[in-house]
Amino acid sequence: MADPLEALWDRIPVRQQVSKRPSLTLSYAQSLDGSIATQAHRPLPFSSADSIAVTHRLRAVHEAVLVGIGTVLADNPRLTVRPEAAVDGLQPQPVVLDSRLRLPLDCALLRHPRPPILATTGGASLQRRQELEAAGARVLDLPANPQGLVNLPALFDRLGQLGIESVMVEGGARVITNLLQARLADGIVLTVAHVLAGGLHAVGALGHERLAEMPHLVDPQSARVGPDLLIWGELAWPPT
Repeated sequence: MADPLEALWDRIPVRQQVSKRPSLTLSYAQSLDGSIATQAHRPLPFSSADSIAVTHRLRAVHEAVLVGIGTVLADNPRLTVRPEAAVDGLQPQPVVLDSRLRLPLDCALLRHPRPPILATTGGASLQRRQELEAAGARVLDLPANPQGLVNLPALFDRLGQLGIESVMVEGGARVITNLLQARLADGIVLTVAHVLAGGLHAVGALGHERLAEMPHLVDPQSARVGPDLLIWGELAWPPT
């Protein structure tokens, strides 16, 4: 039987030819009402075993996987690919948005086959940087935005210079929102679980008041994955 997700693997965006930045695919799971966490900010395991298998396959077809430090502190993810999903045995490069270098020294990412890249603004202490580099992390000093966080266009320019051509973004909510606000995302792979959670929403306000101003999916596709619904497509942005 044909793989109903074959069209998904074929539609992972390629490097942005004009800017030379890597392509960005947003991938996250939510409830029917758009929640990704409880009201108490605890993450909810929305993805079924079948959807988690898709996540591993998605990681395998991207060169890097990016998360915010909040996701690391809450979930302690490994961001690895299961052996059966890996392409030529390769693992994606973990990248963490970590403006103040809060990555724990005992976290799972420091045991990843590829040491994590930490994107920071240079505001953390030299001692903390040295501790993380001694543990294997690679620290990238980047400009800060007006909020004191890592300047995202500058980060993806740097990742492109490092030869990374595709990045899968797994969260958290603020990271996803900021990437959409900056118009840096090229595609979305969304897992919708069949529950109503009444918790916190994945995407914050993007500042759009009219439908014509909002990004949308080009030729969106969907498929049933176990009990979940998977929706994906490339993002189109209206003229500024």
